[in-house]
Amino acid sequence: MGGRIGNVVKPNMAEDAVINALESQVDCYRRLARLAELQHEHVQQSRTEGLLQVLGQRHAVLEEVATLEATIAPARRSWTRFASELPHGQRRRAELLLAESRRLLEFITAADRDDAMVLQQQKLTVSKALNQAASARQVNRTYATAAYGRREPTMDVRR
Repeated sequence: MGGRIGNVVKPNMAEDAVINALESQVDCYRRLARLAELQHEHVQQSRTEGLLQVLGQRHAVLEEVATLEATIAPARRSWTRFASELPHGQRRRAELLLAESRRLLEFITAADRDDAMVLQQQKLTVSKALNQAASARQVNRTYATAAYGRREPTMDVRR
């Protein structure tokens, strides 16, 4: 991959592009991690509008990640060969970037899983409250019928 100049291996432009894309991708994952934290606050506080804004921002960052992945994917598929052809300093940098990417992805995934559970619990709570309200209306109707009997409407609405 890299060209040799004397005893020094010089990386080629494709290798530089992959390293640059890895750096940009890590920056995207850092932004996604910050957005995941903000998302968690909105979920905890039931702020739907704020949550929707964060989800829109996350979508935009994920589109950036997908674009970068087009550059990174070929190297990732044959990572051992790719990394072995990099100069030591660049290989170390690339491996650190991959490790940081994995760490950030694990954080983001765990945060999303936690938020999904919170949202599910909120959904169950709202559903329970709606069922209780429906039951309370039925009890009130039954009580009213028992207490006052069925009355015919006094106004003819068919006219």
